[in-house]
Order: sequence, then structure tokens, then C-alpha cells
Amino acid sequence: MTQPQFQLPIKNYSEFYRFYLTEHRNISSRRLHALGSSVGLYFFNKAIRQRKAKYFVYGLVSGYACAWVGHFVFEKNKPASFKQPLYSFISDWRMLADILRGNLSLKDRALDKIES
Repeated sequence: MTQPQFQLPIKNYSEFYRFYLTEHRNISSRRLHALGSSVGLYFFNKAIRQRKAKYFVYGLVSGYACAWVGHFVFEKNKPASFKQPLYSFISDWRMLADILRGNLSLKDRALDKIES
């Protein structure tokens, strides 16, 4: 099956998320994204509870560090956040939700319930 070709910037969010998933096919990269988002959530929560902005920064740094390692080391592509940061940020959380719902696998892409 030929992969769809996408031209950034993508104006339609549904189309962007389809593109986003094609950029996250490597299982190690997905795992790093899930880890980074989870650690980010921990620090965002801590920032709110303790009312300290530094934990918000820690959350952003840890989330993006994990994601960028996934892209540069495993996917061998550039993060979409460089060209479409808002859609990319939203998609990070949507992908984590799809992982938690069982729609995307962290073990094998063959187990994905949505096209990636």
C-alpha cells in the first residue's frame, strides 16, 4: 500500500493527525513519546499543585526531549512541531489517549486499531 503524501502546512486537523501518525510508526519512538507525555503530565500537575512555574518548564522539556530523541534517533525524521507546533502539541496528547484506549500499540504496529 502506498503511503499518502502530505504537504506542510496542513490546514485540516483530521488530515494533520493522519500525517502525524505516519511520522510515529517506530515503536521505540512511540514509547518515548508516551513516556515524555506522561512525565510531562506529572510535572504539569506538580506545577499546579505547588504553584511553581519551574515544574511546567520541566514538563515541557522532558516531553519534547523524549519526542525529539524518538524522531531523530528512531524515526529519522524532523518533528512536525517545527512547522506546525499547535497541531503537533494537540496530536501528542491525542496519540497518548489513543495508546491508553488501545487504538495504538506500543508493542507492534500490527495491533493498531487505527491506520498509522
